[in-house]
Amino acid sequence: MGQRTPLYDTHVRMGAKIVDFGGWDMPLHYGSQVDEHHRVRQDAGMFDVSHMNVVDLRGPDVRPFLRLLMANNVDRLKSPGRAMYTCMLNARGGVIDDLIVYFMGEQWFRLVMNAATRDKDLAWLDATARQMQGVSVQPRPDLGIIAVQGPNAREKVYHALGEGLRESTGKLKPFHAVSIGELFVATTGYTGEDGFELILPGKSAPFAWQGLTEAGVAPIGLGARDTLRLEAGMNLYGHDMDETTTPLESGLAWTVGWEPADRNFVGRDVLERQRAGGVPRRLVGLVLEDKGVLRDHQKAICGTAGEGEITSGSFSPTLGKSIALARVPAEVSDGSRCEVEVRGKRLVARVVKFPFVRNGKSCLD
Repeated sequence: MGQRTPLYDTHVRMGAKIVDFGGWDMPLHYGSQVDEHHRVRQDAGMFDVSHMNVVDLRGPDVRPFLRLLMANNVDRLKSPGRAMYTCMLNARGGVIDDLIVYFMGEQWFRLVMNAATRDKDLAWLDATARQMQGVSVQPRPDLGIIAVQGPNAREKVYHALGEGLRESTGKLKPFHAVSIGELFVATTGYTGEDGFELILPGKSAPFAWQGLTEAGVAPIGLGARDTLRLEAGMNLYGHDMDETTTPLESGLAWTVGWEPADRNFVGRDVLERQRAGGVPRRLVGLVLEDKGVLRDHQKAICGTAGEGEITSGSFSPTLGKSIALARVPAEVSDGSRCEVEVRGKRLVARVVKFPFVRNGKSCLD
C-alpha cells in the first residue's frame, strides 16, 4: 500500500483505476482516458494533485535564499500573488527539480514541488537554510491540491465554491495567486488550458471535490494528465530532465534568469559555459508521420547529426497523431525528419517546435 491523498477514498467510490505513482496510490483513469482528455480540452476537468510537495518559506532572508537556489530570478516577483516557474539546480547545472514559486509577501514565498523528489528537495532546502538564519522551511503535508482545468473551469469553480470567489479571482492573470482564508487559488496548471489550482486543507478537499462534481466538473486521472501536459509541451521531471541534464538541454533556457550578471545562483557557471560554447543536445518536438505510437526511450536516428532518444511519447487525442519530446543532437533543425525505431521498424517523424496544442487548438503548421 502506498501513500494516499485525502481524496483516495473518493477516487475509489468513483470507480477509479488506482495505480502506484512514485509511491502514491493515485487514479489512472475513471473509465476512459481519452474521454477525460477531451473533457479538459472542451469543458472542464479536475485532478487530485495533493501528492505534490507544498513548502512555505518564511523569514526575512527568503528572497536572498531563493536568489541563490533558483535558476530563474525571483527579483522579478515584485507584487504579492505573482508566480514563477523555475528549476532548482545542483552544482553541475543538473535539474534537482522543477517547481513553481509564489510570492505572497517579503517574508512568505510558497513552493509547489514534485512528489517523487520530496525527500531530496527538502534535504537541499534544509541544508542551505541552515547557512542562513532568516529562513524557515515549512513543509505542508496538511494541505491538498485540486487542479480544475479547461475552458469552462473558472465558471464551474464559482458555481461549486461560491460566487464570492469571483471578486478576488475573476481578474487574476495567468501565473498569479491569491490567499483567501484557508483557500489558496492560483492560475497555474499543467494542461495548457485556463483554470485554477486550489490549495486547501486536506480535510476540506473531499467536500470541495464533491461540490465540483455536482457543478459538472469531471474527475481526471494521471493518464489524461500526461497526454494533456505532453500536448502542451510541458516537461515531466525524471523523463524530460533530471540531475544529468541542464535547463539549456531540456528546452528550459527561458527559465534561466541571466540578469543581473552578478547573481551567482547554484549551477550558473556550468550554464554560462554551455551558453557560450553551445549545448551538445536539445529538446525538440516530434510528430509521427507514419502509423504507430511514439514511446519513451525509443531511439531517434537523425541522419548525419547522429542519434537521440524520446523522453516522453504518446498518442495525442487532440491531434489524432503520435507526438513526443526527444533529446537530439543540437544541430538537428526544426522541420527536418528523423527516423524512430518502433518495434523493429524505422518510422518517419517530423521535428517541430513545441507546444503541440494550446487552449485546445493545434500549434502545428
